[in-house]
Amino acid sequence: MALTRDFKETVKARADREPAFRAALFQEAIELLLNDEVETAKAVMRDYINATIGFDKLAKKTGTSAPSLMRMFSDKGNPTANKLFPIIRKLKTETGLKIALQVEG
Repeated sequence: MALTRDFKETVKARADREPAFRAALFQEAIELLLNDEVETAKAVMRDYINATIGFDKLAKKTGTSAPSLMRMFSDKGNPTANKLFPIIRKLKTETGLKIALQVEG
């Protein structure tokens, strides 16, 4: 099901005014990836990109075209680790977030 423009605008507006919400979106996407829930992770990451720097700016920062990035995070996209991790690193830098890993035994 495609998201409506109102939903995307609502997510962006909330991300703009609430740094904690922005961080929670990013955290959720990373946790989903680590838990092998790739389809959901791509959807959350797509929302995060749209709500923060956007695909055009991310394309300029990563050297990957915006259409390629959009395909990568689409329902049918299949990003490889060598494409995905540089994107995550760039998003982290551009949006001022840090990733810390906590391992519990």
